Amino acid sequence: MAENVISGALDFSNWSCPLPLADYPTIVMGHGGGGKLGNELVEHLFLPAFRNPALENLGDAAVLDVAAGKLAMSTDSFVVQPLFFPGGSIGGLAVNGTVNDLAVSGAEPKFLSASFILEEGFPLAQLAAIVAAMAEAAAVAGVQIVTGDTKVVERGHGDGCYINTAGIGVLRPGITVGPHRAQPGDAILVSGTIGDHGMAIMSVREGLEFESQIRSDCAALNGLIADVLAAVGSGVHAMRDPTRGGLASTLNEIAQSSGVGVAIDEPSLPVRLEVQSACELLGLDPVYVANEGKAVFFVAPEAAERVLEVLRSHPLGRDAARIGQVTAEHPRMLVARTAMGANRVIATQIGEQLPRIC
Repeated sequence: MAENVISGALDFSNWSCPLPLADYPTIVMGHGGGGKLGNELVEHLFLPAFRNPALENLGDAAVLDVAAGKLAMSTDSFVVQPLFFPGGSIGGLAVNGTVNDLAVSGAEPKFLSASFILEEGFPLAQLAAIVAAMAEAAAVAGVQIVTGDTKVVERGHGDGCYINTAGIGVLRPGITVGPHRAQPGDAILVSGTIGDHGMAIMSVREGLEFESQIRSDCAALNGLIADVLAAVGSGVHAMRDPTRGGLASTLNEIAQSSGVGVAIDEPSLPVRLEVQSACELLGLDPVYVANEGKAVFFVAPEAAERVLEVLRSHPLGRDAARIGQVTAEHPRMLVARTAMGANRVIATQIGEQLPRIC
């Protein structure tokens, strides 16, 4: 079905009640009006895709069973353009982005909400493809989408489809991580190549072609992070997923929060050749380009090799690298050692160099 819905040829054969939605191949204002059309959208599209006991109640709130202890909660909104890109779509991005925000907080992601803001005239075929991608991503990550909402705005007052998600996770006992916990001497590791997502989006927008296609790294990292925490536990002091603003913004944020200096070795940064080439063509620095399937780890120096071993044994961490360390020098600053042996300060950018990438 995925191929058909993405191309615009909507296949209703597997839908639970095709006729009502087949009468409306595009979103109309009535789909957001709380009446029959909206109910059909829930009953015949969202509910079959996301089905679980908490969602099937269809009440004003989901009632959830959670383990005793502390909960983590995160929320995010997704406005990427284009909606479909090499390696993913706004649907998978919405699920994976929230799952990763919970995972790098040391939590085990459990439940998500999903709210859609749809523009009048948006093709139902594309919405079906987005929903299918969300359902697949949720299944891979082992989370449930338990509640949601749909709003429709007039034609010309939106950009097709926006998605807002919120997520709840259960914090692991004995694990305390946070951007304020980085310490001098900590090793800094990244789980794989940087800049893939942002350059996948830009290569589509700019019509860039390379010998191998640049694909987004969009993926759920909770399994990989669970493996790391199981291996070294409290040896992990901080974790972040370097999304908007890329690796540079993430490292600067942790330096500021912990009051420490961050020193990285620029030649050690894992960057794919095609991503580096695209960045050079567009005048961009890979350290500022967004990622959607990578994590940065600040770990005690004695745990660094073990963490690298665990990362590289996981499919999402094969290109993991040690890229630097935390220092008491130059507090609250990120400094890179270049291939020429010089040092350069990498500041946080004032704005977003690549708009609409997540």
